Amino acid sequence: MKTNTSSISNAARLSIAPMMDWTDRHCRYLHRQLSGRALLYTEMVTAPALVRGGALHLLDHAPEEHPVALQLGGSDPKELAQAARLGFEAGYDEINLNVGCPSDRVQSGTFGAVLMKNPGLVAECCAAMIAAQPVEVTVKCRIGVDDQEPRDVLPEFLARVASAGVGRFSIHARKAWLQGLSPKENRDIPPLDYELVQQMRGLFPALHLSVNGGVTTLDQVEAFLEAGLDGVMVGRAAYHQPVDVLAAADRRIFGGTGPDATAEGAVRAMLPYIEAHVTAGGRLNQITRHMLGLFAGRPGARAWRRMLSEGAHRPAAGPALLEHALAEIELASHAGAT
Repeated sequence: MKTNTSSISNAARLSIAPMMDWTDRHCRYLHRQLSGRALLYTEMVTAPALVRGGALHLLDHAPEEHPVALQLGGSDPKELAQAARLGFEAGYDEINLNVGCPSDRVQSGTFGAVLMKNPGLVAECCAAMIAAQPVEVTVKCRIGVDDQEPRDVLPEFLARVASAGVGRFSIHARKAWLQGLSPKENRDIPPLDYELVQQMRGLFPALHLSVNGGVTTLDQVEAFLEAGLDGVMVGRAAYHQPVDVLAAADRRIFGGTGPDATAEGAVRAMLPYIEAHVTAGGRLNQITRHMLGLFAGRPGARAWRRMLSEGAHRPAAGPALLEHALAEIELASHAGAT
């Protein structure tokens, strides 16, 4: 079921970042068991893979994942327009353009963070994507790259791309160094400049701006929202400690009144999904690799990780392994309480 634009903007109060090799459809299905309202993103899918390669399986997702956004990578307006149309036809609620990824393979394809150097091309790409289909087109960007001065570059970038019809941006509050730093180092070494993102909120009151980078707790999310930002995007913390970030989000961020989600509840909710996946010929570890951090910081967490890591790759592995591991968690929790 698709979600309308106003609902998506509200969902973007808390979003889970698109992360290559991490936020696949199994990861998103798990995250949805912890929050019914946060906005989820696919890992980046390149426009050439869809348009030239015909890799439409990359668009697969479950109806339960909504609200969910497709992130595209590319720099050819016509190709991105075609890819955006395919994303719309596949049922995504939002199409996002990656202008933030600093990896070498992204640079060689002339997309990702290197596009910060060419806001005119980004605007042209976005205009084509908007014209090709009816769902909202958004941009995820950095504050600048290499020797650019972010205080000069970022306002110009936002103004130029907004003029093409983009009303919502997620800003990773770090520069990307395309020469000299690895993608991993680019996630940690360039200093965060949250103040600059806050300044953009004042300069562009009509835009919906989310901050990304270095956010690890719901307390931080609430603080940014209270300071006037429209949304917060959380990355690695939501993957490694999903319960800490998502379990109370519907209540604390979205004003929900129901009980908070639990790790145990998420595991049980995943069992039918896992059964269907395994029955269809899938491997258990394709799903459980995303579940290793569910009990982070709790008694039994190490045993949980060990049982899943050692057992999920076995040919006959299925939901019974999760039930056995969950029983061990419950034993450890009872032991810790006595």
